[in-house]
Amino acid sequence: MNASERFAQLVQTFFCDYLVKQRDISPQTLSAYRDAFRLLLPFLQRACGKPAHQLEFSDLTAANLIAFLQHLEEERGNCVRTRNCRLAALRSFFRYAGAAEGPEVIAHVQRIMAIPNKRFVRPMLGFLSVAEMQAILHATGKSWAGQRDHLLFLFLYNTGARVSEALSTRVQDVQRHDYRAVQLMGKGRKQRMVPLWKETTRLIRNWVKVANLKSDQPLLPNRFGSQMTRTAVQQRLHLLVETARQTQPSLRHRHISPHTIRHTTAMHLLQSGVATPVIALWLGHEDPVTTHQYIEADLAMKETALGHLQPPKEKRPRFQPRPDLLRFLDNLGL
Repeated sequence: MNASERFAQLVQTFFCDYLVKQRDISPQTLSAYRDAFRLLLPFLQRACGKPAHQLEFSDLTAANLIAFLQHLEEERGNCVRTRNCRLAALRSFFRYAGAAEGPEVIAHVQRIMAIPNKRFVRPMLGFLSVAEMQAILHATGKSWAGQRDHLLFLFLYNTGARVSEALSTRVQDVQRHDYRAVQLMGKGRKQRMVPLWKETTRLIRNWVKVANLKSDQPLLPNRFGSQMTRTAVQQRLHLLVETARQTQPSLRHRHISPHTIRHTTAMHLLQSGVATPVIALWLGHEDPVTTHQYIEADLAMKETALGHLQPPKEKRPRFQPRPDLLRFLDNLGL
């Protein structure tokens, strides 16, 4: 077996044996790791000047991988978080390769593992007001797709679910709880139960009848009866926001994503006085510290806190510039 064949075998065993059989990772994580390699191999083809089936393990140098990460940001326009996620997938592969190939590749692997994550500015979380959320829901219409979209975004708002969690929900996940709660499968295969509003329960019951859904089917399918894609959800939301802007001008010039609705649920729970540990359980956060981001974004709560903090009552003399002020400034720093 030559070096290129060995590298191809190493990649295949990493995915099929290590990730699937040994670690039993989720399909979402497997897809993310796959995408990292689907982007890396064409880049290496151009960088090394040879086709993918002739690439060798030695071609994955630290210099090539750093150039690949720069390519993701500068040419593909990926954000720093995406860049770091791609790097995490490659690190996992090199940890596996280091154990599989033996001591002769340790120095090579260490150089790759030394590539750091890139720091980034964490933006403030965006969220919708109650009126903005209602405007989006009212824009759905009465068609088959409109009824599904109304239920979809009401479901996201009610549960605070991630898009992937909502799309993977089956009819049986609400039927087994008499439509009064839903069982969601979150990150890391962590299950959680979320109660449903009476309005959500009523709409789900009606929707299952209208769409003639079976218990093992997706609760929110596309027009072919299959599971919707994240892209489709984003497109449907974009259309609804465009319509809702006519009655809610505050939605203009804002980027609204499905994840914004998740932030909205968390913020409205927080503003209603729900404790952050409960919100963390509601959203499926593994670490309650993650939930503290919503406190950072809530200006109204900060203003309320500021109202309890009174400024000191003191009179300070009004500033009167002296005649020699300009001379002082001229001489400053000399």
